[in-house]
Amino acid sequence: MKKLFTFWRRSDGPHRPPSWQPRHGAPVAPQVYSGYSLRDRDLKALHRAAALGDLNKVKECLLLKKHDVDTQDRKLRTPLHLACAFGCSNIVSFLIEKQCQIDIVDKERKSPLIKAVQCKKEACAAMLLDQGANPNLMDFDGNTALHYAVYGQSVALVRKLLEHKANLEIRNKDGYTPLLLAVTENNAEMVEFLLKKGANVNASDFNQRTALMIALSDEPTNLVSLLLQHEVDLSRQDIYGFTAEEYASFNGFTIYHHLIASYGKEKKVKKI
Repeated sequence: MKKLFTFWRRSDGPHRPPSWQPRHGAPVAPQVYSGYSLRDRDLKALHRAAALGDLNKVKECLLLKKHDVDTQDRKLRTPLHLACAFGCSNIVSFLIEKQCQIDIVDKERKSPLIKAVQCKKEACAAMLLDQGANPNLMDFDGNTALHYAVYGQSVALVRKLLEHKANLEIRNKDGYTPLLLAVTENNAEMVEFLLKKGANVNASDFNQRTALMIALSDEPTNLVSLLLQHEVDLSRQDIYGFTAEEYASFNGFTIYHHLIASYGKEKKVKKI
């Protein structure tokens, strides 16, 4: 996957914050709408039927006892994974009745819930959550179902996951919380929703960049003003020692630099 950031290293020249590429396409940001790539010759009859939503064929395969309900293919996908990826809620319901493993993971460590959310199959995701599926399982990149829902811009799925105790502050392998991921995607609606749900506005990634710093790493939008409506800690520094105010200054975002400076002064006055 294409990298989002070109990290700056200190030199003997002028010290400036890193220069970033556009926010879209984070290093380990989840990819949405990605169903499974299927080759017919690689599929067992049960898996094929599950992917097609052919309930009668699924029942037949299990009745003949040729396959177990949790049979995995070469990529460790179960019939439930395929049914979720392709939105076959009738198959999902039937497999749950047959007591399939709902938190089993495939070769990429994706659970059926992650696949349902990744492919925006809300009905399938809801069924799994109502049956106790773990919303905090991580795939190989450390992304949870909540990361996928945020990246897929589905407020409905995010709300459903949070209702089932999804961890709002969980980090993926780059240290992105769902809020930081929403900021990288410049999704103001999602950012506002997550903040209202209690997301930590001062959470940082593994390079110690806060949401405000990330918002200022590209041409700023109304995200900056939105974030400043919350208790932003302007003293926070990234791994290079730069603050959000310095990001705005060095990147030439004069209006936002003044806005941040004014916000900082107001906070100091309130403390007096």
